[in-house]
Amino acid sequence: MESQRRTKVKVLLGLKSSNKEILIKGWVRTKRGSKNAVFIAVNDGSTIHNIQVVVSPELFSEELIKRITTGASIAVTGLWVASLGTGQTKELQAKTLTVLGDANPDTYPLQSKRHSLEFLREIAHLRPRTNTMGAIFRIRHAVAFAIHQFFHDKGFFYFNSPLLTTSDAEGAGETFKVTTLNLEKTPMNEVGKVNYREDFFEKETNLTVSGQLEGELAALALSEIYTFGPTFRAENSNTTRHLAEFWMVEPEMAFYDLKDNMDLAEEMLKYLVKYTLEHCKDDLTFLEKREIEEQKNKPIAERNEQPLLDRLRVILAGDFERISYTDAFYILRNSKPNKKKKFQFLIDSWGSDLQSEHERFLVEKHFKKPVIIHDYPKEIKSFYMRLNDDHKTVGAMDVLFPGIGEIIGGSQREERLDVLMERMEEKRIPASEMDWFLDTRRFGTVEHSGFGLGFERIILFLTGMSNIRDVIPFPRTPGNCEY
Repeated sequence: MESQRRTKVKVLLGLKSSNKEILIKGWVRTKRGSKNAVFIAVNDGSTIHNIQVVVSPELFSEELIKRITTGASIAVTGLWVASLGTGQTKELQAKTLTVLGDANPDTYPLQSKRHSLEFLREIAHLRPRTNTMGAIFRIRHAVAFAIHQFFHDKGFFYFNSPLLTTSDAEGAGETFKVTTLNLEKTPMNEVGKVNYREDFFEKETNLTVSGQLEGELAALALSEIYTFGPTFRAENSNTTRHLAEFWMVEPEMAFYDLKDNMDLAEEMLKYLVKYTLEHCKDDLTFLEKREIEEQKNKPIAERNEQPLLDRLRVILAGDFERISYTDAFYILRNSKPNKKKKFQFLIDSWGSDLQSEHERFLVEKHFKKPVIIHDYPKEIKSFYMRLNDDHKTVGAMDVLFPGIGEIIGGSQREERLDVLMERMEEKRIPASEMDWFLDTRRFGTVEHSGFGLGFERIILFLTGMSNIRDVIPFPRTPGNCEY
């Protein structure tokens, strides 16, 4: 006889009452009851909402009911009927009940109470079972799907850039080295340096910091591509905005200038926000209520001025503000926080790199909407960004979001071989190691542009979370690589 098919909780909540027996499986969130009835809240991860299972003690042994504890997994068949109690419109009246997996209440760390996010990071292997993390990871899935949908609908091709590479796209040297050499007996060459000729790839290799350079190669053949995968940076930073392993969305487009690049970035961000508002309403509503409760314990000055859903709608309300770095510099230099020395990093000379506090001032205080800053000083930007006619700035652009600061960084790429080689020499990047990259400028070069979206940063914004470690399943940070 064919076994009965499980109905997901999300599907069941959308069904009308039925005389047909239904099978659900999930994890117990809470249990309460009396001699006459036991009420079990069950969740299977398909939705933020639980269903109520009503168990009659007359039908099941006392020993079985005792085994139903928070965290235990159960299978229940029963009738989906109108509920006589408050808090739900329907409930599942149990006909059969099986404990699939026990959870000892003395040792199971997730009980039916609010746990701090710091505590949940210590048990990252179990935290997806919480309402907060379940909501975040469902939103993370939805946004990842929306990214693929957005680019697919625009005719872009998904391109797989390598995770193992010999290049450092940012030139910062903050890479994780990959080797099969015996570190206790490292082979050395005649000048006393590590002999990578004996390594697996026979040369120094690292984990990628960006898919951009390889993405450029593909764009100069397929016209419009995007990469979407993990990247790695060995930056010794313990801030709430940095991870050692994080995901990047990096489109590269042939025949795009800087304006085209900014247009695409704005269109994509609005698409992702709109998609999330339309498809993740229940999870967003839960996270908004959670944030409001958390804000009550914070000083008024540290509270968000708008609730989460309103902050998301602001992104869709109008065009992003677009200003040059030079205009941003003068706004910041003449601002009250700068004049009163409230900024940690004071703005006094043109060419200073903008910090998160400056970016957030422009977005949250001055313009009160997303801002795109373009045409940055060449000294503070990468070698591959197109040199402008003033020879002082490059065609770079950063998209700034409220509460986040920079969420996208990009540029029009330098397509002129002679200029690119001059910039590489300025930055002391050996042309011999990048000959494959320079070939794209030797053979059929065209203007092209691209940008990188930090995936976790858009999830931070969409969920209202304050620490990037809470929007990725297993955060990798200095001193922390568990599981």
